Formats: sequence, structure tokens, C-alpha cells
Amino acid sequence: MASGEERVLLVDDHEDNLFALESALAPLGQPLERATSGNDALKAVLRGGIGLVLLDVVMPQVSGLDVVRYMQRVEQTQHIPVILLTGFGRDSELARVAYRLGVADLVMKPVDPWALRTKVRYLLAQRRRMQALDIQVQLQDVELRSLRSQLDSVHAPHASAPLPHPDVRVPQQPGPHGTETGGRHQETQYAEEGEG
Repeated sequence: MASGEERVLLVDDHEDNLFALESALAPLGQPLERATSGNDALKAVLRGGIGLVLLDVVMPQVSGLDVVRYMQRVEQTQHIPVILLTGFGRDSELARVAYRLGVADLVMKPVDPWALRTKVRYLLAQRRRMQALDIQVQLQDVELRSLRSQLDSVHAPHASAPLPHPDVRVPQQPGPHGTETGGRHQETQYAEEGEG
């Protein structure tokens, strides 16, 4: 287990449920953290280092849905996947609200350990892929800005310089405002002298 590895936050107000979740997820070797209330869960996600939240729906004071609503409003927590846990069986209204809030899944208690491990493994892998893509996009953005800056610095000194005459044999002549011009005036002068 890497020291910088993100933790899975287990949130339930009953110790026996937390123990069951820990037992189910132990084979993954993923670091786990406990919270026994919605307020503790919010403090944990705001401290950082959380890669996934398993969250009981029904808790006193701050419910699981309240935690999800708050997480969706805060930029640093809105992309953390959440699996909601419910002991009330299938509830279409709860499912509708939960999925509208953006939860990754809604799981019935008692949990099937194998199914839960599979979901957690998949969501963590997906989160790592998204983070790797974000880093890649940021690096490419920095590289693109650097290339643009280099290109601008290469072109900038030459932007105000006069264009050379297409015939390199014609020397540059001072123009009416002290700038050098091509040999057009000189060619006219030679033509006039030739006529005289």
C-alpha cells in the first residue's frame, strides 16, 4: 500500500455496520477510514485524501443525502464517487433522488462482500484513470503555452523590421522617414539618368 494512496471512507452510525464494511473490503488492501456521523464524514472529505465514500443514507442530524448534497457544492469533493447504503430495501424515490445527485451506486444492506469489493475496485480504478488524464491535460496545456511563448519570442523581434527587397543585389536605401526601403527609387533614378 502506497503512502499517498487515497482512503475509502466508511460512514455509518452503527459500529457493527462499519465492522461489516471493513471486513468486506479488507481483501482489497485499500486504506480505510471510519466516520460515525454525517458531520464527521464532511470533515473527513474536506481534509482530503479520500478516494471513495461508502455512506449510510439514514443517520441522525445529517443524513447521507445531505452529505452528498454538500459534497456536490464543493469543488474539491464533487468528483469523489459515493456509494449510498440503505437498509430499507428498494425505494424508487430514494433511487431517483440519489442518482439525480450523482451518486455512483445505491447498495442494499446487508451488503454482498464480493459485489461491494467489485464496485469499489472499479470506482477507484476509474477515479485513478480520470486523475491521470487530468494531469496529462494539465501537462499538455503547460507545454502548449511554453511553445506559444517560444513562438511569440521568435517572431516578435522581426515583426517591426522592414521586409528585404526581393532582389538581394539591390542595396537598401534610406526612405523618406529615415527607414530603409528597397531599390525601387534607385531603379527609377538609374532609368532617368539613362534617358538623359
